[in-house]
Amino acid sequence: MRTERPEHLSDRPTGDRPTGDRSARRAVTVFPLLVLAAGALGLLLPGSFTGWGEAVPYLLGVVMFCMGVTMTPEDFRGVARRPWAVALGLIAHYVVMPGLGWAIAHLLDLSPQLAAGVILVGCAPSGTASNVVTYLARGDVALSVSVATVSTLVAPLVTPPLTLLLAGEYLPVDAGSMVTDILKTVLLPILAGVVVRLVAGRYVRRALPTLPWLSALTISVIVAVVVAGSADAIKSAAGMVFLAVVLHNGLGLALGYGAGRLGRLGEPASRAMAFEVGMQNSGLAASLATAHFSPLAALPAAVFSVWHNVSGSLTAAWLSRRGR
Repeated sequence: MRTERPEHLSDRPTGDRPTGDRSARRAVTVFPLLVLAAGALGLLLPGSFTGWGEAVPYLLGVVMFCMGVTMTPEDFRGVARRPWAVALGLIAHYVVMPGLGWAIAHLLDLSPQLAAGVILVGCAPSGTASNVVTYLARGDVALSVSVATVSTLVAPLVTPPLTLLLAGEYLPVDAGSMVTDILKTVLLPILAGVVVRLVAGRYVRRALPTLPWLSALTISVIVAVVVAGSADAIKSAAGMVFLAVVLHNGLGLALGYGAGRLGRLGEPASRAMAFEVGMQNSGLAASLATAHFSPLAALPAAVFSVWHNVSGSLTAAWLSRRGR
């Protein structure tokens, strides 16, 4: 749920916040509620979503297209300006979260399907709402945008081999097919969005306020489909999955913040690192789990979609108050 940075936030001091706070807070508050309602709908009326599983990759493509449309040349110049900080964020993201997913799967002795799902969430790129949450936490938005952009663009090269390495002991992983799926559902829609922004920027800017809501609604539909596909298994596995997700997300936020402090990036950048490490693109994880494993394996991603936005918003509020 990436949003256009109000008044070029990346160029502002972290203490100078425009009136975009209100709309950003509204988006981050409403989004978890939409996802929660969608999950409840999928659980209570699973028959309503029969046959929708094949639409999940296309729905994810819509979300990624919206992300691409919000990208500007400034996002890419930010990577060149701070290569060390971006590299540290990228390494921390793809080391901490996959490693935590593997460790939590072993610690909780999860079933093969759920273990593979938790690990796949950890191997996904940064979450689409991390930039907004970083903004609310008075963090370094420019760094957040740069890390999120690069982690998403390299996902076709990183996510499949990491999933094969860590989840291969639980279930067969076709890494080659996964690369193709990520290219089709992530990279190509993002590039299409960037091209549309370059060609029709004047018209795109008018539509930018609606894009976060379009992304939120689309992700909510993905969650409803995923939950409906494994509705029978949720009642018995929901408690264990929720525990796994809370541990995964909470430790990711803490270790991401710690990586920023160890790298001496400063407080605002460390806050950005926390959210870029701890928040995942769970929509992509749900799509890949549904396509390559099973609807049950997609359940951790569906729960993560709700929880990491709730925890991210609460953490941002706490950090923002502490900053003052």
